[in-house]
Amino acid sequence: MANQSKYFIATFLILNGIVLLGQVWPEGAPPFARVINIIVMASDFLYFFILLWHKIKNEKVSKL
Repeated sequence: MANQSKYFIATFLILNGIVLLGQVWPEGAPPFARVINIIVMASDFLYFFILLWHKIKNEKVSKL
């Protein structure tokens, strides 16, 4: 499970790097950059929402 998490975060870093490169150097962005931007924003939102949900869930359990 830990290896899957590492690969997942590495994929996020690579995709975020592509997004950042497209923002810094728009002329050099690949033609699929818009799709990558949308996928990265949606997946980042889901990832952080799930992290927050697990943290809130664990805090409620620890208070009991």
